[in-house]
Amino acid sequence: MIQVKNLVGGQFFSTEEVFDDISPINNTVIASVPRTKSVQSAVSAAEIAFEEWSKLSIEERCDWLDKIADGLEARIEEIAKLEALDTGKPIDVALNVDSKRSVNNFRFFAGFGRDLKNETFEMDDATNYVVRKPVGIVGLISPWNLPLYLLTWKIAPALLMGNVVIAKPSELTPLTAHLLGKICVEIGLPNGVLNIVNGYGPEIGQKIVEHPKIKAISFTGGTATGKQVAATAAPLFKKLSLELGGKNASIVLDDADLEIAVPGVLRASFLNSGQICLCGSRILVHSSLYESFLSRYLEELERFEIGPVISNQHREKILSYIELAKSEGGSIIFGGNVIEKAGAWIEPTVITDLSHKSRTATEEIFGPVVTIHSFDSDEEAIEMANSTEYGLAGSVWSRERGRTVAERIESGMVWVNTWLHRDLRVPFGGIKDSGVGREGGMWSIGFFSEAVNICVMED
Repeated sequence: MIQVKNLVGGQFFSTEEVFDDISPINNTVIASVPRTKSVQSAVSAAEIAFEEWSKLSIEERCDWLDKIADGLEARIEEIAKLEALDTGKPIDVALNVDSKRSVNNFRFFAGFGRDLKNETFEMDDATNYVVRKPVGIVGLISPWNLPLYLLTWKIAPALLMGNVVIAKPSELTPLTAHLLGKICVEIGLPNGVLNIVNGYGPEIGQKIVEHPKIKAISFTGGTATGKQVAATAAPLFKKLSLELGGKNASIVLDDADLEIAVPGVLRASFLNSGQICLCGSRILVHSSLYESFLSRYLEELERFEIGPVISNQHREKILSYIELAKSEGGSIIFGGNVIEKAGAWIEPTVITDLSHKSRTATEEIFGPVVTIHSFDSDEEAIEMANSTEYGLAGSVWSRERGRTVAERIESGMVWVNTWLHRDLRVPFGGIKDSGVGREGGMWSIGFFSEAVNICVMED
């Protein structure tokens, strides 16, 4: 069994009280995890580290990001195995999505940092110089669905801009964060630059959010928890980035190419067992294509591999929504049942005959469940897509009108004839109940730094 430990000031330690990490594959205990309740030692270590780390040039910090990327890349298969064990996702998903993206996050921001240009603004009689200073100690809280992928997405730009980090991985999936900590110690990353503390959200997560010396919080997770984070952080005037839930629409227009749309929408439906905030759990199909789309979609779904969901408790939530769908008049045309084997397994589920305003079609389920609806015009599709309180992502499938329709979707991100095709330079985040702020490229640089203007009058 793996002994997960905290990393504080370059040293690994556990706590007197621990809890079990249970694999959703077969409900076996795979690790013991510290139940940390105080963040003060991590803050103290980070304060000491900040003095020297913030003084390094950005080029020197870029070199460190590349060293971390090298360390991760050398153990990329181990990362995939741990991620698959911890989350239950298929090993090829863990390798090709989670592991590779974790390496790429550090590589990208190392290159991005080297290409950063000094910003100056000329006046008739003066020059304005924009200087980007680190925020200080930043708290990074990441979810269980893409554990290392999303944690490194935050760590890399935070370190690049001279901050020091206190990171809290999800209590459900701590294994790869622990490995990242070991890699950083092995490569000699200065003590206290990256601190990783484990425990429950209401305990150590809350301590991170409320600590007065932690100046910024980047949180990815559920909308309900995001509201609590915001309520705590806002009165303390912390910088705050919230990437929250989604109930995203995949819109198939009447001129869509089904050869592209069917596999694309299917992947958006069930990748990672539907446990990605960007997944398209509402499928809107033009009435003229509805029957042909549905037939091909269900045929391809028969061959689509998914793993279990994250836990038995989460599976019960998903099952409750399937029962809700039945009570709302929905028809379960595929799946809907528990897979009878050890672990948190459930069949991918497809539901039709629901109103697009039903609870099942508007509330976030975060699992392998989709609802499919038909529409008769672009206007109707847009109205249906915008009918939830969420606004994170979406996709539009069309030969001619994709971008035109995409621009009218109330969402932070929309793909046309593709899904989850990420350029790390572009803004990432949502509107409405899907979050506050953006990360990615210069948006991450802006969040993890304080822009200071120095105006120099000419002689």
